[in-house]
Amino acid sequence: MSAYASKLSQLLKSSPWYPVWQFAIHAYILLTACRSGLMVWQWDRVGGIKQAIYIIICGLRMDTIMICYLISIPVLLAPLLNGFKKTHTLWRTFAGLWFSCSLLFLFFMEVVTPFFIVEYDTRPNRLFVEYLAYPKEVMTMLVTGYKAELIFSAVAVTGALFFARRVYPEMTKRQSFWDIIPRFMALPIVFVIIFAGARSSLGHRPANPSTVAFSSDHLLNSLPLSSGYNLIYAIYRMGDEADASKIYGEMDVNRMLELVRKNATGNIKNFTNKEIPTLHSLSPGIKRPSPLNLLILLEESLGAEFVGRMGGLPLTPNLDELSREGLFFNRLYATGTRSVRGIEAVVSGFFPTPGRSVVKLGKAQNNFFSLASFLKTKGYKTRFVYGGEANFDNMKGFFLGNGFDEVIEEKDFHDYTFKGSWGVCDEDLLTKAHELLEDEKSSPSFTLVFSSSNHSPFEFPDNAIELYESPKATVNNAVKYADHAIGRFFDMAKKSNYWNQTLFLVVADHNSRVYGDALVPIERFHIPALIIGPGVAPGISNTLASQVDLPPTLLSLMGLEGQTPMLGRNLLNMPKGVVGRAVMQFYKNQAYMEGEHVLVLQPGKNHSQFHYDGKRLTKEKITPFLLEKALAHAQWASWSYSNRLYKLPSMEISASSILMKR
Repeated sequence: MSAYASKLSQLLKSSPWYPVWQFAIHAYILLTACRSGLMVWQWDRVGGIKQAIYIIICGLRMDTIMICYLISIPVLLAPLLNGFKKTHTLWRTFAGLWFSCSLLFLFFMEVVTPFFIVEYDTRPNRLFVEYLAYPKEVMTMLVTGYKAELIFSAVAVTGALFFARRVYPEMTKRQSFWDIIPRFMALPIVFVIIFAGARSSLGHRPANPSTVAFSSDHLLNSLPLSSGYNLIYAIYRMGDEADASKIYGEMDVNRMLELVRKNATGNIKNFTNKEIPTLHSLSPGIKRPSPLNLLILLEESLGAEFVGRMGGLPLTPNLDELSREGLFFNRLYATGTRSVRGIEAVVSGFFPTPGRSVVKLGKAQNNFFSLASFLKTKGYKTRFVYGGEANFDNMKGFFLGNGFDEVIEEKDFHDYTFKGSWGVCDEDLLTKAHELLEDEKSSPSFTLVFSSSNHSPFEFPDNAIELYESPKATVNNAVKYADHAIGRFFDMAKKSNYWNQTLFLVVADHNSRVYGDALVPIERFHIPALIIGPGVAPGISNTLASQVDLPPTLLSLMGLEGQTPMLGRNLLNMPKGVVGRAVMQFYKNQAYMEGEHVLVLQPGKNHSQFHYDGKRLTKEKITPFLLEKALAHAQWASWSYSNRLYKLPSMEISASSILMKR
């Protein structure tokens, strides 16, 4: 055995990739040691051995991603350069410099991390980069207030540089004696290993910071990451942002605020907070003796054309029947075409932007307003329940950073009847939600449930429904199954101990078929929504509305008072003289619909206005005031996100906002 081990050791040491593995080991040791030091420092917040082990294990996983990216180029070049007379000098120069710079970068980021945590309570992120725009102020601040830290950092980095200059030139001096054939036979295997390590997932998406998020404490969620990874990922996500004023045209900020505030409540005098320009007070529509639970069921891809009550196919008999027991919204429009757009609107009441949804963007990962953060100020327990992997689209990270106490996902379903590509089926999902509410020890609670069965490839249990058509795996059959799960859930809920203490919202995240030759295919944004619960009078709302109007309407029905920055309207108490409106984002085009008129903003082109008759758009002359309102809503979303002004008064003012104001 020892002889075999010795031969294997010699084989590895003589391989072209020996210096690569050595660097990887150094990086693992460095990052694990620094992470362990941070945990010891923040032990009161880590909360014990169990969470510490989780952080270490997840840290190794996320470090593997970072290291695989750092070594990917040397891995590909090593078999071509290492060991050949004409190229080995080039390999030594390149590899020594590459490994030295990589180690210095990792080490420097870890050295500055404690100082960054003291100031911002998280690992270095986009703020680290944003500060570079203010070199004079930053250098003055560091020299004045952080002399000891600067000296320590300089000494530590110098030590790391000395280590790199002593170790890596000597390490890369060793020549590989592998022949060409073994090199190129091994290369595909090594490449697959590196690719798998960098992806770190067999799921729909590669692992990301949301994958290892586990706490509502933003600092704890950052500990499994390395600071280098966290910074690079933040920079990468900055590319997903877009400034509506630069895309659609600029507007004076004061005029913009005047228009969006008046459009929300009918009276700009309701807005008095200078720090949070859209903060205003809610007036409850119903007086409640005790607070209600709230359950939002976000239905995947449920467009109006699938709903019988809305003139669609006869696929939703349960929702149609339930709609007669509550308040049904017949003219509601989604804000976008992706699930994260629906989450952004329904959970945060935030208007869409031409960039990615805020669920994915760096500045919204904490201290960003959500129903959960508001309800927590009222003593609510908050949770997200999803049948798949909650790191998809960064949902888990966004929710835990913005008011949700816990995230329940696929791995937490131990007794399920069916699991497809997107996780457990809707019946199992809603059974879990029912059990959680039945077992609720403390009250009140907010539960967000997100379905997934109505998603390609449309997998659901056999024999659960009478199929609408053949074959089984079609969108129409999946919608019918999703409706079956809704009916089954409400049958259980009506017999439960929480039925009389809970307000329910069933709403689609978006439509499944958003296409067409129009600049914005308005009819494909048409979705259903139903609010049902104690004190909610049955009826139909035919007011033109947006998903962003649902959160303030819910809070009004729950009888809650307080201040929020939401610009959505309470649909049960519309401002006098204000007509319904909806905002829809379709790729880079944004539609602002008011009554029967639609103003479409286009990047780099003249904007257009149309008349909408419910089916088709007919071009008409632009109304200047409608154009102003369209631009104001588009610009406000980008502006408030960029300056971190969409929050509650209790939320911390960010450094980027402070810098912006200087």
